[in-house]
Amino acid sequence: MKIIYNFTTSNDGNLAFHVGDNEKNVIKNRQNLALKMGYDYNDLIYMNQTHGNNIQIVDENSLKLIENCDAIITKSKNLPLMVMVADCIPILMFDEKKGVIAAIHAGRNSTFLKIAQIVAQKMINEFDCKVIDIKVVLGASIQKCCYEVSSELALIVENSFGKEYINGRNIDLQGINKKLLLEIGIKNIEISSICTKCSNKPYFSYRKDKNTGRFAGVIFIDS
Repeated sequence: MKIIYNFTTSNDGNLAFHVGDNEKNVIKNRQNLALKMGYDYNDLIYMNQTHGNNIQIVDENSLKLIENCDAIITKSKNLPLMVMVADCIPILMFDEKKGVIAAIHAGRNSTFLKIAQIVAQKMINEFDCKVIDIKVVLGASIQKCCYEVSSELALIVENSFGKEYINGRNIDLQGINKKLLLEIGIKNIEISSICTKCSNKPYFSYRKDKNTGRFAGVIFIDS
């Protein structure tokens, strides 16, 4: 058993159906990604992400599109999970010992609702994972250099998480997610330093261009 994961770039094309792209283009991009990563395109499970903290455990009998959901977890082999983003944090979480994986959409609201922490807790409670075995990877996303919010929101962050997560009206979503994971004892956390908005690297960014595609984090257990 091997866990395979990857974060796409805009070079892989838009992977979302909901952003006004031609459906055939999206299907082609998804098929190319499946070939590149080595899974069956027809097995892919993805979400209609709603910036909440609804989490679903899925298996081979689940629908391919999970409605009203921001995180999916599975222990099923050869079942790829996908999270789509264009500034929000794509988080992939896994335990190689237990063979459990998760794909998480951590935008501002979901982060404030502690989604990553709740997913990890679910893996611990429902799949008997140990914190020491859980690994977390945060892909490219908008970073504190560019993530400016209203003064009211900055104050909420300061009061809820601490002064170190704000700089003026800029907030540190990566830092908040890391804090939430460390709180429950998860230390194996890898965070991309690439900012989708200002890095000039090939990533879609909603803040840079509202009419944009979505890149993705994809993970599966290779039997």
